Amino acid sequence: MDDIRIIELGHVIAAPLCAALMADFGADVIKVEHPRGPDMMRELGPKAEQDGVGVWWKSIARNKRILAMDWKADKGRAILRQLVEGADVLVENFRVGVLERAGIGPDILHEWNPDLVILRISGYGQDGPTAKKPVFGRAAEAMAGLPHISGYPDGPPMHPGFPAADSTTGLMGAMGVMMALHTRGQNGTRGQVVDLAVFEALMRLIDYHVPALTGAKLSPRRNGLRQPMDFAPGGMFRTSDGVWVTVSAGGAETARRLLRAVGGDDFADDPRFATMAGISANMAEVFDRLNDFITARDFDAVQDAFEAADAVAAPVLSVEDILEHPQIAHREDVVAVKGEETRVIGPVPKLTETPGEVRWLGRGRGADTRAILGEMGVTPDEIVALADEGIIGLGEKGQ
Repeated sequence: MDDIRIIELGHVIAAPLCAALMADFGADVIKVEHPRGPDMMRELGPKAEQDGVGVWWKSIARNKRILAMDWKADKGRAILRQLVEGADVLVENFRVGVLERAGIGPDILHEWNPDLVILRISGYGQDGPTAKKPVFGRAAEAMAGLPHISGYPDGPPMHPGFPAADSTTGLMGAMGVMMALHTRGQNGTRGQVVDLAVFEALMRLIDYHVPALTGAKLSPRRNGLRQPMDFAPGGMFRTSDGVWVTVSAGGAETARRLLRAVGGDDFADDPRFATMAGISANMAEVFDRLNDFITARDFDAVQDAFEAADAVAAPVLSVEDILEHPQIAHREDVVAVKGEETRVIGPVPKLTETPGEVRWLGRGRGADTRAILGEMGVTPDEIVALADEGIIGLGEKGQ
């Protein structure tokens, strides 16, 4: 994607992650931060011991060039216009109406560059009865229905251990941008707006809860260590040597082999288990038998029994386990950058001919301001003058 330039007006996670995913594959991403109000991701979460920089910032701002500029000021707006005129994509995740009030809504942006793809990420979408309400990732997760199906039946709904709504929005946003870029030039299509609500991406990836209710008249409910609707034998269990394993067996034959392994012939040959529907209808009993079998054995014995049945008993990895796992190492899924102790997750997916690359981690405030403006023809004296006026911010050590 090194022929694609992206202007990122995003902040926090959703839009910045979208741009980072494309930057991994060569897109020239120029992240615009206010000189006196940088992205809060710089300060959110733990700091690297090596240099005191936020580790989350290092990853989400990787491979991006950083321009510190007040794009709402007249001179900043003029610079932004020049950037947009030479760009392919602009991504933003402000509250609905922010760009319009600043005088750079899609109509203006498309006057500047009719071929521009504009990704607009917002909590509830650009229109509708709740469009202007403030929202954060957890509210979007709640609207998508994820907490409703996560947790124990008699306990509260639960959020996952990562920003699921924002992260899936970043992923879906990148897909939307790529589709819009692909359609440019087809049947007269030029630039367009990709309108993405944060709750929508996660709701689409959950996928089954709406058709389950509307088609099968079944309402998924949170089910503790079991799946909300128990389609096949599975769940989370702890072995006798303290290893948490997640269990799954897809398909009727695999399920019956597993039932035979954990319960014997009489259990597996019970007529109730002749079909997957029958197994599903009696999943509480199946779960209890799995629990009795697994908790009485160490992990190696459990894994051997499940593999013999062509089923899966996979250990739940901690971060420490991830860093030591041979398959993850073989795939080079955790990567390092020269001079950095902080390692990050490498580009995904793997492309055989044009693989992605982490070229650098998140840079300092205004690190690339001079270089970017210089490419646009702004002279060194003009750059200094803009900095003196507070229109731009310059990086440390002359960057």
